[in-house]
Parts: sequence; structure tokens; C-alpha cells
Amino acid sequence: MNKQWKYLVVKVNTSVFGGFKMETLQEELDKHGRQGWELVNVVHSMPGYSSPTLLFKKEA
Repeated sequence: MNKQWKYLVVKVNTSVFGGFKMETLQEELDKHGRQGWELVNVVHSMPGYSSPTLLFKKEA
């Protein structure tokens, strides 16, 4: 039987200058990990200038 997946996309908020606190990133990872989500990718449209987008998955 094939596994079915659900996906979650979370944008980590940044400051006006594009920076973000590592604590904020850690909180997002911990929060979704406790809910059973597995981080599968981190996307930066413009490294250093944009909010990182976290891509998670978990079995449906």
C-alpha cells in the first residue's frame, strides 16, 4: 500500500532588514515536530534577504 502524505508550509517571519532570530526558527521546528511533522526542506527565495520557508510532511 502506498503511503499518503500531508504537507505543511510555514514562513518564518523576518525583521524589516531580512534577518530572523534563531530562537524563532527553533520554536517553529519544535512546535511542528511535537505535532508529528517532519522537516523535509528549507527554501530561501533570496538567501539573506527573505524569510525562510519551512516545508514539512507527515503521514496522512
